Amino acid sequence: MWWHDYIWSRLHMHQSKQEDILLELMRQLDERENVDAGVVLRNPIAAYTSEELAKEEWEEFFEKYPQVIGLSGDLPGKGAFLTVDEFGVSILATRDSQGRFNAFLNACRHRGVEVESEKRGKRSKFSCPFHNWTYNNNGELIGIPQEHHFGNIDKSCRGLIKLEAAEQHGLLWVHPKPRASLNINELLGDFKVELEGWGLSEMKWVGQTPINMNLNWKLANDTFGETYHFHKLHKDTVGRIFYGDALDYEISGRNHRFVFPNRGIDRVRTKPRSEWRLTHGAVVLYYLFPNIQLVIGRGTVNLIRIYPVKNNPGKSCTMVSHYFSEELIEAQSVEDDDRPQITSENIYNLEKRSGALPSVVSQNEVFVSTVSEQDYMMGESTQKAAENGLLDHLLFGRNEPALHHFHNTFREALGMDVLEVHEE
Repeated sequence: MWWHDYIWSRLHMHQSKQEDILLELMRQLDERENVDAGVVLRNPIAAYTSEELAKEEWEEFFEKYPQVIGLSGDLPGKGAFLTVDEFGVSILATRDSQGRFNAFLNACRHRGVEVESEKRGKRSKFSCPFHNWTYNNNGELIGIPQEHHFGNIDKSCRGLIKLEAAEQHGLLWVHPKPRASLNINELLGDFKVELEGWGLSEMKWVGQTPINMNLNWKLANDTFGETYHFHKLHKDTVGRIFYGDALDYEISGRNHRFVFPNRGIDRVRTKPRSEWRLTHGAVVLYYLFPNIQLVIGRGTVNLIRIYPVKNNPGKSCTMVSHYFSEELIEAQSVEDDDRPQITSENIYNLEKRSGALPSVVSQNEVFVSTVSEQDYMMGESTQKAAENGLLDHLLFGRNEPALHHFHNTFREALGMDVLEVHEE
């Protein structure tokens, strides 16, 4: 049994749902018909340039809203830690001696210095580099050099400031504000069962690709909202291995599921429906409001976290974390000439990559050669045009429903009117 068949046997999306999605994609490909949002919308160019709007977004979507900081695999075992600081708060996440996920403000309670500067690793204790105040991975203050200088200090009241954290469906959630509440099932809506079924909690972190460029964070996010551009922009990259202009699309509250076909769908057609598997013929992408794109493939997951740069609507930061299943990692460790790995040389060659195993190199290559050097370059070009003040608005076509959804949910969350319908 191929490694990816075994992986799928441990996961669940109802078979009839898989078949329905694949059938819809096949129909669109056969009839040369894409998903239809029904209308064309106008998006004011100020969405990408307004400093006032950028300030509101930063406060409402990042300072006050629950954030996904990783998957369970980012904290692989007791003593693991992870630090993040992309949304204005330096956070130290730990897995304590009981295996629990905790999140703290990464700031010493003495003088506020970060107690951990490394991005990830394993530690049972964290010592401030300034004066050596020391904390355990439960956040408790356990050591103060020359403690007598601080009088009758109660160490139990001077632990790291705890943030509300939750580990559900394999996702690590943190609220940036102390004493805030988290309701993950409410945030995920109807997708919570599906996300649980993908086995995200068992995926292993294997690498990361950061992308920092001169485009508004929503332009970066728009990259993952349509495949209309594949035939032109990606004709020499992912356009060789995926079909554009076909999409199965479903909304759940502020989130959505976006499924588009890869060339493997042609092989799926030849099999009995009982053997159809969604990731054998398509890529599944979940958008989680406001800034998360979760891309699920055969034994692979890419978590894409997109952030604005504070006080600068023309810049953004994208952090792409790559995860593999344990079975894929084991398969990669076996030397087998009949089962090569996908590399930067063969990644866009449909024939040479057939039957090959994904690799960390290939995952990184997609996000460099396609997203950074193509998609985001187009975004930088749009940003320049937006900032010259001559464009009034952009258009979102009937075949771009995810763009409609992105921007209307942003606007709704800020108390703004929905986008206007474009009428010639």
